[in-house]
Formats: sequence, structure tokens, C-alpha cells
Amino acid sequence: MNYVIGIDLGTSAVKALLVAQDGTVAAEATREYPLYHERTGWSEQDPEDWVAGTIDAVRELVSGAGVTPERIEGLSFSGQMHGLVLLDENRKPVRRAILWNDTRTTEQCREIESALGDKLLAVTRNPALEGFTLPKMLWVKRHEPDTYARAVSFLLPKDYVRLRLTGASHMDLSDAAGTLMLDVANKRWSPDVLQEFDIPALFCPTLVEAGAFVGTLTAEAAKQTGLAASTKVFAGGADNACGAIGAGVLSPGTTLCSIGTSGVILTYEADASVDYEGKVHFFNHGQPGAFYAMGVTLAAGYSLSWFRDAFAPGESFESLLAGIDNIPAGSNGLLFTPYIVGERTPHADALIRGSFIGVDGSHTRAHFARAVMEGITFSLNESIAIFREAGRTIDSIVSIGGGAKNPLWLQMQADIFGANVVALENEQGPGLGAAMLAAVGCGWYADLAACAEQFVKRARTYVPNEAVSERYAALFEIYRRAYGQTRELNYALHDFR
Repeated sequence: MNYVIGIDLGTSAVKALLVAQDGTVAAEATREYPLYHERTGWSEQDPEDWVAGTIDAVRELVSGAGVTPERIEGLSFSGQMHGLVLLDENRKPVRRAILWNDTRTTEQCREIESALGDKLLAVTRNPALEGFTLPKMLWVKRHEPDTYARAVSFLLPKDYVRLRLTGASHMDLSDAAGTLMLDVANKRWSPDVLQEFDIPALFCPTLVEAGAFVGTLTAEAAKQTGLAASTKVFAGGADNACGAIGAGVLSPGTTLCSIGTSGVILTYEADASVDYEGKVHFFNHGQPGAFYAMGVTLAAGYSLSWFRDAFAPGESFESLLAGIDNIPAGSNGLLFTPYIVGERTPHADALIRGSFIGVDGSHTRAHFARAVMEGITFSLNESIAIFREAGRTIDSIVSIGGGAKNPLWLQMQADIFGANVVALENEQGPGLGAAMLAAVGCGWYADLAACAEQFVKRARTYVPNEAVSERYAALFEIYRRAYGQTRELNYALHDFR
């Protein structure tokens, strides 16, 4: 039996999966690394921490799995999107990476909108948001000009790790689509964007498909990881694109719900003709020639983690959620909006903050916990509503991430979404998608669809309860009014934070 490795470079940790040719996950290893929040709204990481964590995780796989290095044919990557890694002439970072959840760039977003006008959505297919890469680049150029002057190129997080392992610099289309510099439909760096902001073409890495073969390991990387120097390395993709691959979202009509720190509703698009008018993200898929549309809830799983840490520190999630199954849909009139770090879809608003609405003396901690889960799911349902309003049929959704580990939450998703929700038997998220890119690249399967038939195993389908769905549909309309009716209050409170 031969193997591939899927490396998922996340925000808090890197996870490496050793996957056999039949799709079985033979071993996994994780390494955490620090986040730096030196000022309000700032979020940075040291790229060298990613490299060290990845090498350690892969070394653990190789040494602990009882598999000879020669039987590990290839590896590929999934990576956190948007993070800016600026490199000098020696291909060394000139500063820490500015991450996707950094919100310091509001001024630069307005600058981009003013400069590009209608070209912004026409070419990049996405609005200017603080999370994207171009605003970060412009922020460094303005506030750290000496640092920016030392930079001769840029990469995204996983691409820097891959550079360190192979010595080659590339960026795949699915990740490049999140920079706000890509002509998404034509799959090239946009001359209009680069010219407008005086970015040389050579500043941008060579573009490739997510499944592209980009080289083998350097002798040093092979020694550090324990892999053979002949191990094939494939470009990999953005975490959401790889999550879609790992969930089998590879054809029209398939949709993904992913609840991690943030939350995502993603639907497959066969071509670039659909126009969502910037209401949701529109990116290149990890499958060649395809695209996907995506709505984002910034604080999905994070809202539940925040609630536990604030009101039940040290407790397990199982203990936190005890008793919520005895509380009816709607949490007895308690509503939560998960805007605790701002929001993305459909309200691109970095200043909005969350609320508990309808609190009364009868509510217990269990009511609040259930309301948090419902609020997260209502937020995700706003993206589903956008897709349906654009004519998309969404009747079956594959659910992955933390929200797929709780049967009650899976049923809640089915009831709120008004669609069948599918849980996977071997849910490994973006890391499995990365492994699938390597498996296809190594020639094990003709394409990703054939690979998915072997690698992606469905476990159970949750069907909406008609009566509960009707109740949630009425509550959802109240939820949709909450943003507009709390926005002014939240803005007024901003100066007191």
C-alpha cells in the first residue's frame, strides 16, 4: 500500500494526514503555533512557525506510522487564505504575515473601491474587504514604507511553506482568487489592478492549478521531514476549496457547510457566468476549470468557544451543551447574533457586534447555549438565502467541521436550512482535500471525482422536521431584521470599547 500526505495549514495549527491509496487515514499529527495580536484588530503570525510546525508534524507521521519513506509518493497542501507574506530578494519574509482575520485595512479597502470602481467586481468578482491580501499590501506600503521597499515578491501562507520545502515559488488559482488581484474568470493576474496600484508583474508568483506538480523536496527538507527527496509535491489549494474537495463538492448542485472558527456555505459553480453582485465571494475551485461561490460567518465556531470560555471556563463542550435538546426551537424567545468580531456575509461590517435579544428571567445557561448555536446557523442560512434567491437549488448540504460533530446541531442545520444535511464517516476537512489532490497527481485516480468515490464516505443524512422548519423560518425573518436594528447602537458604542 502506498500513501500520500495532506497538509492543512490552519490559523491555530498545522495538521498533517497520512492517507492510504484506499482513502483510509493511516495517521495524523498536529502542531500549534502562536498568534500575535499587538493592537486591536491586528492578527499576525511568524511564517517560520508554519515551517517548523509542518516539518515536525510530517516527521511525526513518517517516524510513527511504520511506513517506509519510499511508499509515501506525494504531498499537497490546504492553506488559510489571504495572509500576506512579503519576501525580500533572498526569499525571506520582511515582516510577520498579516492574516485573514486582521481588520486594520478599512481605509485601504475604501481606496481600492474608489480607484477601481466597477472594475473591482467585474474583474476580481469580490468586494474589497479587510480580510483580502491587496488591502494588507497597501497598508504595509503606506505605514511601513521601508519594509515594503525591501519586498520583491509575495506569497500566501501555504505557498511559503511549500517554497521552503521545494525551493520553488508558485500560487494556485483558488488561493490567488482571494488576493483581490486575480482576474478570476480569465485566470491571470489582473493588469488593471496591478497597474492601478503600481505592483510589478514580477511581484506576483507564477499561477498554477491546485493539482499542479510543482517539484520534489530539497535535500534539506527531505532530511528534516524524513521523507524521500523524490517525494512529489503538488501545489494545493485554499482551505475552503480543499474543504469542498474533501467533502465531494465537485459538481453542480452540491453545497458545503463548514463550521470551524469561521463558518462557510459554499456552492459549486461550473463556470464564471453567474453574477452574485458581490453579495458573496466568488473564487476559482481546486478542481480545474471550476469555481465556487461562498458566504462567510466570521465567528461561527468561535462564538460557541467564546461563550464557553466566558461563562463556563474549563468545561467540555459536552457539558456546556447538556440539556439543550430539552429546549424548543427558538430557545424560548432568545435570539443571538454572532457578530462578536464583525460580520462578512451578507453584512460586510467590521464594526458590528453581537447581541442577545429577548433575554428574560426564565432563561438558563442552556437557553443561551442553544441560542448561540441557532444564531450561528441563522447567519449561515443568510448565505443559503442569497444562493436560492439567485436561482440555485439547494436541497442537500454536506456538513463538515465542528458543527458536524454534534448530532443535535446537524439536525438543527437541516431544520434551519430546509435541506437534507449529510454527515461524513471520515470527515477530515481540507486536509483530506489536499491528500486527494496529491492522490490524483500521483496518478492513482483519473480525476478528483473518481478519487472522491473512494475517499469521501457518507455516514448519515439528517432530514428537516417540517414543523420545526416552519418555526425556524419565522424566527429567521426576525433574525434578518436584527442587524439593521442594532447597527446604530453598536456604532455608538464603538467609541467606548
